[in-house]
Amino acid sequence: MSRHSPVEPPSAPRRGAGRQCADAVLMVRPAAFAYNPETAATNTFQCPPESAGESSGLAARAEFDGLAAAVAGEGIGVCVLEDTPEPPKPDAVFPNNWISFHGDGTVVLYPMQAESRRRERRPDAVEAVSGQLGYEVSRVIDLTGHEEQGRYLEGTGSLVLDHRNCIAYACLSPRTDEQVLEEWSGELGYRPVVFHATDRGGAPLYHTNVLMCIGERVAVVGLEAIAAPDRDRVLEHLRDGGREVIVIDQSQVGRFAGNMLELASWDEALGECRVLVLSETARRALADETFARLAACTDDVLVAPLATIERLGGGSVRCMLAEVFLP
Repeated sequence: MSRHSPVEPPSAPRRGAGRQCADAVLMVRPAAFAYNPETAATNTFQCPPESAGESSGLAARAEFDGLAAAVAGEGIGVCVLEDTPEPPKPDAVFPNNWISFHGDGTVVLYPMQAESRRRERRPDAVEAVSGQLGYEVSRVIDLTGHEEQGRYLEGTGSLVLDHRNCIAYACLSPRTDEQVLEEWSGELGYRPVVFHATDRGGAPLYHTNVLMCIGERVAVVGLEAIAAPDRDRVLEHLRDGGREVIVIDQSQVGRFAGNMLELASWDEALGECRVLVLSETARRALADETFARLAACTDDVLVAPLATIERLGGGSVRCMLAEVFLP
């Protein structure tokens, strides 16, 4: 069950702030990044090491540092936490799965399927975000008790959020439980849109954010990955959201073209602006015409090399960035 701070009665739902793009992020610099066999059981995007002695830690940290510096260089607030080497946490570079920061000051802690990933949760993350970015916490919703009943909801991996219309998209999988989603939606004031989706081999897609991205003026969706009975309904919701919808195929989903994130920044000439962040793998997966449509829907595009993290960790840019919606 969820546990709440006494700031407000837990039954009072809060509507989203309406801002689609966060202007700050939390990132965790990995200390023990590696292929995780425990998560690979449900994440078919992960590939095992090419050799038994492969050293991935240095490469992953270099990729992390490059992304963090590039995001900060765009004028976006970046709070970097150093992962602790003990106990080893091979997936610590993906903090968006266990915590989310909302514009009304709500922080949510999420139930994780893999025991090795539950070790990633750390109270000093909230303290760091508050201290470094000026985030003000008004309440904490702790959903982690669902782990005892084998129910999981892995943050903004399981959820792709249309903040403007208060809709939470979620493809059901071993890591995304509908009961926990209903509780989350009631607490945050979002309407869930639930569907099923699979990879090219027919396995359930472990997270929604590998097939869908929602920005200020664009929505990207891997439509053929969604189960046929659900496609029209999901597409209708996306179109009703008032954004241009760009459809990608299963091959592009498999190369992280759905795992992007748009963030907010400020430019002296443009004023408030948007930056779409994606990996080199995702960029190469998109045809030039598709990329041109995507780029026309945002103000700037940031492309980052993340080959090691993607191959061994099975996640890309979006998984590495836990949005912080500053109140």
